[in-house]
Amino acid sequence: MRLTRLLILASLLLQACASLPPETYTPKLGQMGKDVMWLPTRDELITQMLATAQVGPDDEVVDLGAGDGKIAIAAARQFGARAWGIEYNKDLAALAQRNAQRAGVADRVRIVHGDIFKEDFSQATVVTLYLLEELNAQLRPTLLAMRPGTRVVSNTFSMGDWEPDQVIRAGTNTGYFWTVPAQVAGQWSLHGLAPQGPAVLRLSQRHQRLGGTLSWNGQTQPLLGARLHGADLHFSFVQADGQLKAVQARVQGAALQGVVVGPYGMVDIPPEVVKVTGQRVGD
Repeated sequence: MRLTRLLILASLLLQACASLPPETYTPKLGQMGKDVMWLPTRDELITQMLATAQVGPDDEVVDLGAGDGKIAIAAARQFGARAWGIEYNKDLAALAQRNAQRAGVADRVRIVHGDIFKEDFSQATVVTLYLLEELNAQLRPTLLAMRPGTRVVSNTFSMGDWEPDQVIRAGTNTGYFWTVPAQVAGQWSLHGLAPQGPAVLRLSQRHQRLGGTLSWNGQTQPLLGARLHGADLHFSFVQADGQLKAVQARVQGAALQGVVVGPYGMVDIPPEVVKVTGQRVGD
């Protein structure tokens, strides 16, 4: 009986060892994965992408399709962030975790063996990816549903009509940078713009691009220079006296708070800052 138990235990140990990825595992350039082939991002582009996204110690970076882990490792080692990666190939995922250990950042880097379309990365503040454009298109609704201000950087491939905030150049390599915008389309009631009462702000939106009108006291005018950066809304308008005023506001769900400032330029008296508040009231 004792010999039988020892044989069973030895068999189980051999099976367990056989299931572990070999320490000598080396991925091959161009090897196929679930949806894409493995091609590592060049070091200089990684640095530029993370710098453009202004990654720092307060960030949680997730790399979709982590490969050998070099982006997550760079985010931790060069920028001090917490980082994790999602990799479908279990051998690559294990290699990436070993690479993090060798780089001395295993306390801030973890690699998950999983599917980028199934794992929850909604709490990340920065998302990096090197996928095909059709996969970016599939991920785009998930990315746009993340918290406003989340930063997204992609190697080589864009996001269709979601225009990048910045194109990144590193030698012959190209990357793209986006900031997830708040959802502001619809009608808002604003207080603080005019003494006659609330103004009506109507906004149309396509990702971070905005258009719209502002109405009060029976008058309607188009917005000037409307733009959206994350949750920060900016637009200008012309008062009844002809003065140009600018609104700077932070959107939080169905409410916004900010200030009205102006005029700008060389004036003897600093411009008065007026508080403005708003509430979404319909589409």
